[in-house]
Amino acid sequence: MTNPYNIDLDRNPANHQPLTPLGFLERAASVFPDHVAIVHGPLRHDYAKFYRRSRQLASALTQSGIARGDTVSALLANTPAMLECHYGVPMCGAVLHSINTRLDAAIIAFQLDHARSRLVIVDREFLPLLQDALQIATCTPTVIQYDDPMFTDAPAPTDAGFTDYDAFVASGDPDFAWLMPQDEWDAISINYTSGTTGDPKGVVSHHRGAYLLAQGNALTMSMRKHAVYLWTLPMFHCNGWCFPWTLSAIIGTHVCLRQVRAEPIWAALADEGVTHLCGAPIVMSLMISAPAAVKRDLDHAVQFLTAAAPPPEKLLADMKTAGFDVTHLYGLTETYGPAVVNDWHDDWSSLDSAAQARLKARQGVRYLPLEGLDVLDPDTMIPVPRDGTTMGEVMFRGNVVMKGYFRNPTATQTAFAGGWFHSGDLGVIHPDGYIQLKDRSKDVIISGGENISSIEVEEVLYAHPAVAVVAVVAMPHDRWGETPCAFVECADGVQVDADDLRDWCRDRLARYKVPATFVFAPIPRTSTGKIQKFVLREQARVMAGE
Repeated sequence: MTNPYNIDLDRNPANHQPLTPLGFLERAASVFPDHVAIVHGPLRHDYAKFYRRSRQLASALTQSGIARGDTVSALLANTPAMLECHYGVPMCGAVLHSINTRLDAAIIAFQLDHARSRLVIVDREFLPLLQDALQIATCTPTVIQYDDPMFTDAPAPTDAGFTDYDAFVASGDPDFAWLMPQDEWDAISINYTSGTTGDPKGVVSHHRGAYLLAQGNALTMSMRKHAVYLWTLPMFHCNGWCFPWTLSAIIGTHVCLRQVRAEPIWAALADEGVTHLCGAPIVMSLMISAPAAVKRDLDHAVQFLTAAAPPPEKLLADMKTAGFDVTHLYGLTETYGPAVVNDWHDDWSSLDSAAQARLKARQGVRYLPLEGLDVLDPDTMIPVPRDGTTMGEVMFRGNVVMKGYFRNPTATQTAFAGGWFHSGDLGVIHPDGYIQLKDRSKDVIISGGENISSIEVEEVLYAHPAVAVVAVVAMPHDRWGETPCAFVECADGVQVDADDLRDWCRDRLARYKVPATFVFAPIPRTSTGKIQKFVLREQARVMAGE
């Protein structure tokens, strides 16, 4: 039977527009043109200028031949240029590819080729890295160089041979009629996973999901209008968890931070009136352990949003004493960043510290814009009992789940089997519906908020002639949360020491992926020869003193 409310009541431009976060900036510039949008050292851009420069960037990209569906890459720090890319690139219909600045040249080359990058906007600091990557890549993107005045570690080149970013933006039309997505399902960005099971996968996000999660951030965190956000979280991580778009929705202020160091963090907190910041527990440790001369007295409460492993109880207590309210989040690149929050109940605050710590260790419940979150048996797709004990796989369903993996239909189908997104994370669900992670099925090591593939590190070590067998697992670390620990069996008649293997890895991996500890000993196996990583993880835990 035809629904009578659908008869002669059709979608049209008057009653239906594609959802996109790009409109947040247009509204902010229209309603609050003089409000400070971006702070970067002495630089102050109001919303009128932020919007104008974003349109100019979109115009310049269009004049350069960038069209709908093309990929524009950004190898940038947390700078105004990166914020402009989050608007200007999709404003011309292109897809933004934010590159992790800590990656090695080979991985960057893979991403540029796989994403079919047409143009790269690169910070001068990372230009040598990009040049090394382009020597490996088969694509030949146009290169635009951004010269950040706050980067003073090296003198500016007299002529690097590439178009200057500011000159490129200035060539664009400030009144450019930017492009709405033809459909809110259109891609807005592509972000690559850490490649835990082979090559990195390109996670495609759409305008609808970015629009919803950007607002979900503000609603979940109770962010007031004109909040001030400090960029301690890299914007290349899941598009900064969609906060580049959230801040325009609430007409907030972005305080850019090129390097995550204690002194500029405390200075920004006090001098700029920062109300919110995000980061891994290592950022908290950095702040709390800063010398007394660096710390500043704050006259307001600050919201700190953290993901990765739950912070230690003492660190949470120290943060509370210093004036910070810490909220634990959880998500993945495939869910636009955090889509789960440890929503705190007021009566929990009256519990003793040990009980509070147990509650804070849980990942939590779904964000408002996430329709489904559960722990299921991956074989039967039946929810596990809500007993806080029975293990299953954490799964997501809703509008803030990725479109899929770019040019990888097999991985996409596997990820969406049974009508849910399979996270690969193992956990339990408690009687009150809060989930808690217990293990990672892909053996990912999370160090300082960065995902490290144990497989990638193992492959590098296997290439060393002295290594016969190797297994890499996570070792607990007070500062970084986890670091790689490599268990090694040497080839017959060959000896090698930890320093040799460490140097070998440093030449082939990003520094944060290099194992901090090497153990030379027989590696436990099952009767079929499979390495027992759970045994090694326990050994690493004991070695770390836990």
